[in-house]
Amino acid sequence: MKAFIVSILVCLALIGCAHDRSTLSVSDIQDHVNIFKGEKHFKNIRQLTFGGENAEAYFSYDAKKLIFQSTRNEMECDAIFTMNIDGSQVKMLSTGKGATTCSFIAPDSRSIIYASTHLGGDECPPKADMSRGYVWALHKSYDIFKADMSGNNLTRLTETSGYDAEAVYSPKGDKIIFTSVRTGDLELFLMDPNGTNIEQLTDIPGYDGGAFFSLDGEWICWRASRPQGEELEDYRSLLNDGLIRPSKLEIYIMNLTERNPIQLTKNGAANFGPYFHPNGKKVIFASNMDDPKKRNFELYMVDVQTKEIERVTYNPTFDGFPMFSHDGKKFVFASNRNNSQHGETNIFIADWID
Repeated sequence: MKAFIVSILVCLALIGCAHDRSTLSVSDIQDHVNIFKGEKHFKNIRQLTFGGENAEAYFSYDAKKLIFQSTRNEMECDAIFTMNIDGSQVKMLSTGKGATTCSFIAPDSRSIIYASTHLGGDECPPKADMSRGYVWALHKSYDIFKADMSGNNLTRLTETSGYDAEAVYSPKGDKIIFTSVRTGDLELFLMDPNGTNIEQLTDIPGYDGGAFFSLDGEWICWRASRPQGEELEDYRSLLNDGLIRPSKLEIYIMNLTERNPIQLTKNGAANFGPYFHPNGKKVIFASNMDDPKKRNFELYMVDVQTKEIERVTYNPTFDGFPMFSHDGKKFVFASNRNNSQHGETNIFIADWID
C-alpha cells in the first residue's frame, strides 16, 4: 500500500533531487530524468506524473495503459486513475469518495479492481495515530470493487466487516488474490473474479499482503511479517486496534499447486512491492536494507534459486512499486527522483535492459 511509504515520506527531511524547472516544458522534464551511477538496467527513462503523491502504477496486460493511485491537486486521499504509457489521457476512475488503494486492470482490459472505503463515508478516513510509533491503519471500511474501464458499473466483491484490499488479477483473469483480516489475522486469499469461491492461502501469524502472480500464473510473490514473542504480542495488539507496524517485512514466493511458502529475503528490513521478472527466475522488490536509518528505499532483485540479491537503483531518496511489462521490455516504478518539491512521489517508465 502506498500509505506504507507516504507516511515515511511526510516524516522525513528528504535530501531529494529537486531542480529549477520553471523554464522547461513537460517534454523537457520527461527527458531530463536522473539515472544514477550503477542503474545499468534503465534506458530511456521518462517521467509520467508531475507533482502530488503517485504510486502503485501497474501495466495493463498489453502494456498500453497504466492504472495508479494518486493524491493530487486539492485531494486529501488517494483516487484511482488510468493513463497511457506516455503519460497522456489521465482519467480518474474511482468515485471521488473515501480513500482508494491497490488497483489493477483485468487481462482482457475490460474491467478494473481496486479497494475503497467509500461505503463507510464520503470523507477520507482518519489517519493512523502515531502515538504507538510508526504504524498505518487497516480501515474496516476497505472493500474490493470491480468496475468497467470507465469506472462505471461498480460492483462490490467483498462484504466482510474488516479490511479487504491489495487485490490483483491472475494473468489469465480467472482468479483474484487479495489480503483480508476476515479470519482475525492478515492473510492471503484467492477468489473468482465475481467474488465467489474464496480460498485461504496463508495461515501463519503475521501480515501477508501485496501479492502478485508470476507471468505463467503458477506462482505468487508477496511480503510478510513473522513476528514472535513480544513482537507477536505487539502485532496482535495493534491489529486489534486496526493498525499494523510494517517495519519488518520479508519477501516470499509460493507455488500455487504445492503451496509451500519459500522465504527469499532474511534481512530484518522493510521489504515490499515484490514482482516477478517475466522469466520467473527473479523477483524485484523495494527495501531499506542498505540504509542504517531505514529511511531510504531502493529497488533490488533476488534470484529465486540462489537467493542472491542485486541492487537495481541508487537514488538517494525513494524508489518503489516496481513492475515489468509482460514482454520484459518496459519497467514502471514510483520515485522521488527529479522532484520539483520535496516529498513528491511520481511515476516513471523506462526501457529495461537485462
